Parts: sequence; structure tokens; C-alpha cells
Amino acid sequence: MTVKVTARGAERWKQGHPWIYRSDVAEEPDKQPGIVPVTDRKGKFLGKALYSPSSEIRLRLLTRADEPIDATWWTKRIGNAAERRAGIDATAWRAVHAEGDGLPSLIIDKYGPYIVAQLLSAGLETVRADVVTAMREVFEPDGMLLRNDAAVRRHEGLPEEVVLAHGEVPQVVEVAEDGLRYLAAPWTGQKTGAFLDQRENRALVGAQTRTGGRALDLFTYHGSFALHLARKAKQVIAVDQSAEALGRGAENARLNGIANIEWRAANAFDLLRELERRREQFDTIVLDPPAFAKTKANLERAVAGYKEVNLRAMKILAPNGVLFTSSCSYHVNRDVFQTMLVDAARDSGRRIQFLAATGASADHPELLNVPETGYLKGVLLSAPV
Repeated sequence: MTVKVTARGAERWKQGHPWIYRSDVAEEPDKQPGIVPVTDRKGKFLGKALYSPSSEIRLRLLTRADEPIDATWWTKRIGNAAERRAGIDATAWRAVHAEGDGLPSLIIDKYGPYIVAQLLSAGLETVRADVVTAMREVFEPDGMLLRNDAAVRRHEGLPEEVVLAHGEVPQVVEVAEDGLRYLAAPWTGQKTGAFLDQRENRALVGAQTRTGGRALDLFTYHGSFALHLARKAKQVIAVDQSAEALGRGAENARLNGIANIEWRAANAFDLLRELERRREQFDTIVLDPPAFAKTKANLERAVAGYKEVNLRAMKILAPNGVLFTSSCSYHVNRDVFQTMLVDAARDSGRRIQFLAATGASADHPELLNVPETGYLKGVLLSAPV
């Protein structure tokens, strides 16, 4: 089956974006998911793509060449992506970052000798066997888990499931990062078991932490930022609403012999208001909230939420203190996030200094002409006297 696309769809590929939407598909004779050749209306070959007949994203470009897409092809493309990660000083990292590595809708994370992958489109699901074969050849893992429980699969007409594809994968895997250790949960944890995209930001904030000072880590989850803060701060308060997450964080602290973290179950918004009322101050603050804007319709409300937590954090930041704030909401782009921070700084009545802007770790490559790959924004700020 060949799928034909409009001139606008063809132009989108020409400009470097791998997606073609339903509205730009001119002909799709046989609505069965898979890998299909794609042409323009006149029959000019444009490439081969993953085809998802029930998704708004109908086509995801794999190659512009008229070449077979088989297990050998997947092995080479996945192997090339893995080679680009050479030299990462950690035992867990992202080996394939979907569109960022030219492998749309495919996520592959490496946790020591184990692989945890996500196949997130109907087209990709049809070649699961080839992809699994390729991953086994490239990584030679002891075990391989498919975390196909992401909500996006529903839009593709796919079931949400967690499937052991090879060998054995334990419920908990110990990860080493920047001289620290923590426990990832590949079967049940967020994403594929841990937030690998913040790895470099954790090291950055750890290095900026005030020696002997107080630190506050909001939305701590399993305490990955808190562990880095605790190596220099005298006291760290790590906050999350989930008692289960805090329990895992405390376990991570014990794993590293760290005893200066207070694990506090609380609503971050309520706690910030209480800390401000009591005029408490912290030398280092981390804000790493979940995505407030799941959809574009939630954007205004999400920005208001981001502004509130950042404004209150700025108010309790000690003189010369450091605040690291981030957003993983794709719909809150860098301009929107920066504007929100400017508004919060003005309302705080304090001098807030910009130190650095960050994104996801380098193993989560961001493409300038594919803005969807730049979902994570981070900003490092200070409050000079």
C-alpha cells in the first residue's frame, strides 16, 4: 500500500519534521497500520514511514531512501544511536530518544544490563519482532521489558500493557549517577522507571548547592535531586504528596548513607504558602513539578500554577541563594516559561538573576525543527543581595 500526501504534507518533511497529520493525507487505500511508502499526489517518492490509521499523526518518517525496513535496518539505526551515547558517566541512560534519533515513537532506556523500551505508535507495533531482535543484537541485555503502558497508545488504538520481551528484569534496579546511587523501578515507576532526562540538571544543581545551607526539593518523587543537594547542604527538606514515593526516596538516601534529608508528605502549593507565612528561607530550592499542561487547553491554568510555585519559591529564597526551576510540559514552551518567570520575579519584589538555561540531558537530543523534542525546560536563578 502506498500513501499519498498533499503538498503541505510533503513540505513538512522537506523542512525536517518527521510527522504528517491526517489532514495532509490525500490517499490511504488500505487502512492497516505498518510501514508504507509515501508519495506526493503525482506519485513522486518521498520516503518510507510508520503509518497509524487511527491517529492524528498518520505518518512518521523513517527514511527518505527506497530501502527495506527490516531487522538489519533497525539494528543499524539503533546501534548508531547507542554509539552516540559513548562516555556517559552513569549506569542508566536513554539509548534511543524517538524523533530525536530518527526513530519516531521508539524509546529505549538502558538500566545497567537491562533494557526498558516503549513502542508508542501503531505502525511501530507491527514490527515489534524486528525491533526486539535489533535491541537484543545491539545491547545483548540480560532482560528486556516493554513499558507499553503510556497513555498515548490509546490514541493509536493500541492496548496499554507491560510485557517482558526477553530474559528477566527485576522490580528494582540500582543506578549509579554522579557518585550517587538510587533505585529505579522499571516495571512500575514513572516513564521507564526513573527520570533520566534530569540527570545533568541534578549534577548542575548539586554543584551549585550552598555548602552548609538549607535546601528545599519540591515534587521530589524518589529524591533524585534531594540526594545531590544533601552532599553539600546541612539540611534538606524533600516534599511530595505520595508517601510511597517518599518511602523510595528514604530508601535511596539510606543506600548512600545520607541522613540529612527530611522526607515530608505535603502539597507543595500549601507548604510554600506556609513557609512564606513563617518567613523561612532556603539557600537552595529545586522545583521539578509534573506536567501541569497535559493539553493546550490547560495552558492558561498551567502557567498560573507555575507562576504561583515560582513566585513563592523566590520569596523564600535566601540572599544569594539558588533556585532551579523546570517544566516538562511541552505546551509550555521556552518563551512562555521565561515570561512566567519574569512575571514572578517582578511580583516577588526581589532582584532575580538569570544564571543558566538548560534542557534535557544530552542523551535526550532536541531537534530545532522538531519542537516536540524540546519538552523539558530548566532555568537556574539566583537572588543576589
